[in-house]
Amino acid sequence: MNSAPALRRAMAWQRVPVVRALAARGAQLPREARDTLFLLGVIAVTIAPHLLHLPWWCSAMAIGVLGWRARLAVGGGALPSRWTVTALLVLAAALTLWDERTILGKEAGVTMLVVLMALKTLELRARRDALVVFFLGFFLVLTHFLYSQTLAIGLWMLLALWGLLTALVLAHMPVGRPALARAGAVALRATALGVPLMAVLFLLFPRVGPLWGLPQDAGGRTGLSGSLRLGGVAEVALDDAIAFRVRFEARPPQPDQLYFRGPVLSNFDGREWTRLVPSVPAAQRARADVRLIGAAVAYEMVIEPSRLPLLPLPELTPDLPEAAPAVPGWLFTLRPDVQWQADRPLDERLHLRARAWLQHRHGPADAVPGLRDLVRLPSERNPRTLAWAQALHADAALAGADARTLATAVLAHIGRDGYTYTLEPGPYGSDAVDEFWFDRKLGFCEHFATAFVVVMRAMGVPARVVTGYQGADPEVQDGWLVVRQANAHAWAEYWQPGLGWVRADPTAAVAPGRVQAGRSLRPPPGVVADTLNRIDPALAQRLRAAWETVNNRWNLWVLNYSRGRQFELLRALGIERPDAQTLATVLVGLLGSAALGAAAWAWWDRRRQDPWQRLQQRVQQRLGALGVRVAAHESALTRAERVRTTLGAAGQALAAHLDALARGRYGGQALDRRRWWRRFRTLAHARR
Repeated sequence: MNSAPALRRAMAWQRVPVVRALAARGAQLPREARDTLFLLGVIAVTIAPHLLHLPWWCSAMAIGVLGWRARLAVGGGALPSRWTVTALLVLAAALTLWDERTILGKEAGVTMLVVLMALKTLELRARRDALVVFFLGFFLVLTHFLYSQTLAIGLWMLLALWGLLTALVLAHMPVGRPALARAGAVALRATALGVPLMAVLFLLFPRVGPLWGLPQDAGGRTGLSGSLRLGGVAEVALDDAIAFRVRFEARPPQPDQLYFRGPVLSNFDGREWTRLVPSVPAAQRARADVRLIGAAVAYEMVIEPSRLPLLPLPELTPDLPEAAPAVPGWLFTLRPDVQWQADRPLDERLHLRARAWLQHRHGPADAVPGLRDLVRLPSERNPRTLAWAQALHADAALAGADARTLATAVLAHIGRDGYTYTLEPGPYGSDAVDEFWFDRKLGFCEHFATAFVVVMRAMGVPARVVTGYQGADPEVQDGWLVVRQANAHAWAEYWQPGLGWVRADPTAAVAPGRVQAGRSLRPPPGVVADTLNRIDPALAQRLRAAWETVNNRWNLWVLNYSRGRQFELLRALGIERPDAQTLATVLVGLLGSAALGAAAWAWWDRRRQDPWQRLQQRVQQRLGALGVRVAAHESALTRAERVRTTLGAAGQALAAHLDALARGRYGGQALDRRRWWRRFRTLAHARR
């Protein structure tokens, strides 16, 4: 194998002063110490991502044990006794049981695996111990995908895998002091040889869901919640993480039309909004009663995992054939408040297609008893706002006004009375709406939506708060609109007889740019982003967009590669009606062909290796047919002497020809092996 490029790269790195100093230090170490330090570094790289969720004692133990083992390798100290290692293992098991209340399951299992990996390095006394460490490391690599399946983790684990393979190659090079670059090149070549098989298995191996369809922990995720306290949406909007991506089949709608419906909240206790608990029978409640206007817009979405069993779909996505969302293994239901609900929290990334009607009406056109629940307010909270609303309703100019006229009057008050839209309104007291409406006048979208709904209800108009997302990044990434948690938004709906529910966005009255341009307020950038902005204002945005585009393709083509995508691939290959049996047949056929090809290559590779040895074997067979007994290890000169002894004068020409072979093999004389063999075969045939 030619490892010259790897060696040249290693020599280039050695010109860096720090690297040169480390290389000089490493060159002074015995090979066993050098290889041990390299293996410990690879183990540290493999464990590193787990430190984010391991118990603190496990992280401390792993770091301490690896550091201890490195010191023993450098100083040549004796390894600890088995009793010491056993005591540490028992301690780790006890701490795991105390911390996790079990030694089974994902968390406890990963904790113990990290401990075992670290402790096993204290027993590196023979090659078999090293092999145990290698294969524990390979298994540990897989466990990272139980927590994260991002491209960054995939690349990091690829680095760890390459390091483990390099250490494994070093363990199978017992002679001399092979360079790390050479072992790394061998590991890289071995990995490259396995790529075609890996690709075939990935594309065609049967599956029932996404590649890594394992449950995810939703506890640490940000995003909308099932309730709303003033300031809650502002906290979500401080997160710049991606909530979902959406791609429209035709031209994307205008930003002020991009409303993605989330939890609908109708019960208010004076400070917090929650889901409504109806007080009337189901037959008397307000139903969806969707009425679609105009043409539909087809769209495709990739929704990131969240802690809620809700789909934030564009308003309005109806429950109609070829319009409703569908994902294998999931059940989605359209609630009466026109919110799409899943049968469980979104514990994995979802890729779906659906259709929406941006122009629509929903809700009952005529009054139903259930609407009474949507005018209820706590009488002891926010008395000034309630009195203000009643005074507005009693105004002679609004006598007999309908809900739309009243809503217009409230929005006009918000737009002209000095209110400020801000991410940092500060905390509010028990009568938060009063404080916002009359005193401070500082708020984020949920403050404006809450105050609007409270005022409308105080005037007898059914109203409710809707949370979700509004707008998207102005730059399209690879054909996708990116909607972030920073686009989290709250707006209002009020009921108008004859129309049903009507959307009202009070934020647009005080900050029209937020809704019309679809751009939310953003928190101050971090140190790195601020530095990049000072160098080039567009550089940070371009770098982030490029990375997010690559991540999106990883999500679509790798993590969301499902059985349906496999069938699409088979149809593209000319199979009209693919099914599971067809998929298995194609896979077995390809694997069988690959096995035959590998066998043929191995046969050819065996025959092409050491042509001199193969020639010696053929010579031995010919001489045996003439009665000249020679051993496989004997040289051409020894064989020539045996020919002279056995055949006498009749074998002189044959013996001289063998002498020529020895001169060509070891004397530096040019020799055509094929011509030599043809001549030898002729001479041997003449002696029969």
